[in-house]
Amino acid sequence: MTTSRAQHPMAVDGRDDAVARLEQENAQLRQAVDSHARVDQAIGVLVAVCRLEPAVGFEVLREVSQHTNMKLHTVAVTVLDWALREESLPPSVDQELQAALRRHLHAGDGPKPG
Repeated sequence: MTTSRAQHPMAVDGRDDAVARLEQENAQLRQAVDSHARVDQAIGVLVAVCRLEPAVGFEVLREVSQHTNMKLHTVAVTVLDWALREESLPPSVDQELQAALRRHLHAGDGPKPG
């Protein structure tokens, strides 16, 4: 037989607070893992489409994020949507992405011979 918390409140010893903190931490960790996965996928798009090294792909995303004042995760999702749906990038993201790619291609971070 199970009992509910309503019947046996545990606030006396702080367990409810601890459980609530752990649940919040768990939710934050899940969100961080999801965000990290999206960024990694967007890096993969840049690696495949632009033939960049993964570290350079991350730097390109980071620069676009900084220059557009968008969160890195948001830039990553935008790039993924562009790659998966073949839609145009928003003008500000497209402009900054092209500029970041030019900077890195001219710096010698460009495509590696296959």
